[in-house]
Amino acid sequence: QVQLVESGGGLVQAGGSLRLSCAASSRTFVRYTMAWFRQAPGKEREFVSRISTSGSTTSYAESLKGRFTISRDNAKNTVYLQMNSLKPEDTAVYYCAARFGDWDATKVKVDDYATWGQGTQVTVSS
Repeated sequence: QVQLVESGGGLVQAGGSLRLSCAASSRTFVRYTMAWFRQAPGKEREFVSRISTSGSTTSYAESLKGRFTISRDNAKNTVYLQMNSLKPEDTAVYYCAARFGDWDATKVKVDDYATWGQGTQVTVSS
C-alpha cells in the first residue's frame, strides 16, 4: 500500500504562492489516481483537485480553477499542487490522497480515497 508524505505548507501573505508536494513510497505510484483535499477549522474536508495516473487528465473544485494547478512526476513518485493568488479563505490543512486505479469522473469524495497523508498546514494572512 502506498504511503504519502506532504510538504511545502507554511505561512504566506494574501496574493502569494506556495507549492505543495506529496511523496509516495510505492513503486506502483503510477497506478494511483492522486488528489488533494483540504480542511479548514470547523469545516468538513473538501475536494481541491485530482490527477489521473498518467497526468493527462485533471479536475478542480470549481472555486479554485485558474489559481491552483495539480501535476505529477511519476519518475519521482510525487504529486504537486501549485497554489497562486492565495486568499485567507485558502487557509487549511491540505491532504494528499491516493486511489488505486485510473480516472473515474465520479470519484471526488473523501470516501473514494483509501490512502491519506498526514497533512500540511497552509496559512494565508490578510
